[in-house]
Amino acid sequence: MRSQVLSWSRVTKWLLVMLLDVVMAVTAMWLAFSLRLDTLHWPSHTQWVAYALAPVLAVPVFIKFGLYRAIFRYTGLAALVATAQAVAVYGVLLFALLLWQQWPGIPRTIGLLQPVIFLVLVGTSRALARFWLSDPGRMARHVEGRLLIYGAGNAGVQTATAIGITGQYKLVGFIDDDASKMRRSINGVPVFGLIDVPQVVARDQVTDILLALPRASRERRNSIIESLRGLPVHIRTLPAWADLASGRVTVRDFRELDVEDLLGRTPIPPDGQLLARDITGKVVLVTGAGGSIGSELCRQILLQGPRQLLLVDHSEYGLYAIHQELEALCSAGASGAELPVELVPLLGSVVSYDRMSALCKLYQPAIVYHAAAYKHVPMVEGNAGEGIANNVFGTLNMARAALENSVARFVLISTDKAVRPTNVMGASKRMAELVLQALADERAPVFFDAGLDSGPVSGSAHANKTCFTMVRFGNVLGSSGSVVPLFRRQLADGGPLTVTHAEVTRYFMTIPEAAQLVLQAGAMAVGGDVFVLDMGEPVKIMDLARRMVELSGLTVREEGADTGDIEIKVTGLRPGEKLYEELLIGDNPESTAHPRIMKAHEPFLPWSELAPELRAFRLAAQASDVEAIKATLKHHVQGYTPS
Repeated sequence: MRSQVLSWSRVTKWLLVMLLDVVMAVTAMWLAFSLRLDTLHWPSHTQWVAYALAPVLAVPVFIKFGLYRAIFRYTGLAALVATAQAVAVYGVLLFALLLWQQWPGIPRTIGLLQPVIFLVLVGTSRALARFWLSDPGRMARHVEGRLLIYGAGNAGVQTATAIGITGQYKLVGFIDDDASKMRRSINGVPVFGLIDVPQVVARDQVTDILLALPRASRERRNSIIESLRGLPVHIRTLPAWADLASGRVTVRDFRELDVEDLLGRTPIPPDGQLLARDITGKVVLVTGAGGSIGSELCRQILLQGPRQLLLVDHSEYGLYAIHQELEALCSAGASGAELPVELVPLLGSVVSYDRMSALCKLYQPAIVYHAAAYKHVPMVEGNAGEGIANNVFGTLNMARAALENSVARFVLISTDKAVRPTNVMGASKRMAELVLQALADERAPVFFDAGLDSGPVSGSAHANKTCFTMVRFGNVLGSSGSVVPLFRRQLADGGPLTVTHAEVTRYFMTIPEAAQLVLQAGAMAVGGDVFVLDMGEPVKIMDLARRMVELSGLTVREEGADTGDIEIKVTGLRPGEKLYEELLIGDNPESTAHPRIMKAHEPFLPWSELAPELRAFRLAAQASDVEAIKATLKHHVQGYTPS
């Protein structure tokens, strides 16, 4: 019968509810007369006027307050308040009419008694309808777990209401560290202190803890997550509670902990003047615009209001995706106002000097952010020639195009893998740094061949009017190929989690923080600078894997043991992979105006010495001569030791 009722048309439901309200209005009038006269009442003469007046007044007022548009299954506090307001308005109208007309046989107190009884009947009917239509018995049979909500504030209480509607979880209680809330209850649900949680989890067989702390600082969230880490529960965080309450999403959509919750640190607010200095009102070009770092750079740049943003990428889909996203951001704007930025998607590869030169000549960018690169270590190790062509000579092509078209600033996105590398990818990025250092330092004119294929050693001269700089940092959380998304997929598949070595460690930073720091570092450059971002403490990947398993409410299956849910498997280092990453070649970093940006002083070759070497290096890359490539890298890249 429930399914049949739910399948009725909206008009049918509307008429049925209206009919029930008419019946309840008349019933409330009968009860009011019976109570007032202290006997079971049967109306006579003018008393029929009161019985007719009740539904005639009530129905229009209820329509005005939108009570017939409500969905009973999702009736909550707001709907009950609206019902009370509607009945109050109805009661005022009824009492005023009875007081004004003074019909004989109708006591004035009926105008006070009947609305109160009517409110009880209407409120009860709505509550019973919600209870029946939501089918609590069916939900209880399919409950997916037992839940604690961390946070007994507004977000937590509203989420508890939404959970009651969906019925997929049994709410055991709230957790809060506010002493005034502990040992009390909210809507009949107890509030526990953090010290009580282990006992509650064990006693009530809690399976999940949901963080409902939208305004908590990063330090507090990390501290809470760490305190819950040893419990056999799945820890997740809150989606928008309004989406839950409306039924647009379910508890299945509770989000896994953000990567920032796992590894993040409190970001330092960016310096607005540094961010905007080279961007606002100017033409900005980003290569690799569809990649993880490039796309975030584009988002951050867009908010600084450039006149024109040039998006360059060789991937058609990647370029399409970021262009669509940025167009939506332009329409919405940071504060609701449309952003007057011209977005120009440009297909092209940095390996093509002609294409890059033509773009710089046509659009005359003021600054170039060069994020285009092959970055996956094993992939580049197995395709060394292509890696060198893209990472080294693609950088040279963009640098040459910038010089020839008087681009004011050129910022290379580099990597910690460029420091004493054991792989071609890292060594190629260090070679790209050497190219820019040489171009930035050259006091005499820089010579390029008219045809780049024969090597950049002679030809027309270009005075160096471009400020070249490099920004070096480690892994970014959530980027393509990074470890956190990989571990999540492996957890969803039931394991095992694969770690290349038990002792492997990495630096991590969030993509937005990295992009903001890149923009700020680029603005501080004077030419030839190698900026190094403060990545915080290195993270042991084995510890990260264990933490993700534990925060999913599972246990690690130790080697040789029969117990445990998820195995962590050591697969061995991949070709070119290091155990530890470094950020500095030397040991003399210099502080800057920003606490998380340092300046390194790295050795390099002058252009006059490096240029002839690049010709042979390019030929080796074109021929995919791996031995010659590695020999050149070993000669020029300090600390390069091929694995």
